[in-house]
Amino acid sequence: MYRTLVLQLLNRKSFILKDVVIRDLPGLRFCHCFCFLFRLCLISVTFSKVCHFDTMKTVFVTVGTTSFDDLIGTVTSHESVKALIDRGYTDLVLQVGRGSVVPDPDTCPGLTLQVFRFKDSIAEDMRHSDLVISHAGAGSCLEALGANKPLLVVVNDKLMDNHQLELAKQLQADSHLIYCTCSTLPQTLRDMDLSALTTYVPGQPQTFANFLDKAVGLV
Repeated sequence: MYRTLVLQLLNRKSFILKDVVIRDLPGLRFCHCFCFLFRLCLISVTFSKVCHFDTMKTVFVTVGTTSFDDLIGTVTSHESVKALIDRGYTDLVLQVGRGSVVPDPDTCPGLTLQVFRFKDSIAEDMRHSDLVISHAGAGSCLEALGANKPLLVVVNDKLMDNHQLELAKQLQADSHLIYCTCSTLPQTLRDMDLSALTTYVPGQPQTFANFLDKAVGLV
């Protein structure tokens, strides 16, 4: 009988029952209290989810079509995670490419972690992010800047003939991004001033090609 009563109460739109019903049905007061508390729990959970959605700040990390295990390992290190949490970030999304480092969901306590290798497009991930951390490939840099997102570029200083470094330096000199290396990433996350960045206005392909030539010292 109580089970039937509980189910009936859960389907009611009001928390309050008429006094005549409470008097006439023995044990209904207990059921009423139970249902009231149960509804409060549902409201609390829903409210928490809504608040998290409203306050969540997401960091999106991309390595492009290649692999950059040092970046993935460093951005999920204790120092980097603490720096991100201290800045109010709540979610970390990693695009790890062909890398061998694939962090587990519990790797970054305090952050909600998502990991994937490739997608047809990462435009949505960039659009929903509050900060993009990227390798220094020209394509990834241009996509993040085109999405008008704060961009932190991590240069792979192990590469030979590192034109990526020159590109990152030029874009930082123009206040479009901040760049660092894996060894300086945690400190950069603590010290960076994203408010100093200026919007990169995309131009014609030839304009960007000329910009690249300038960045790598060809003109």
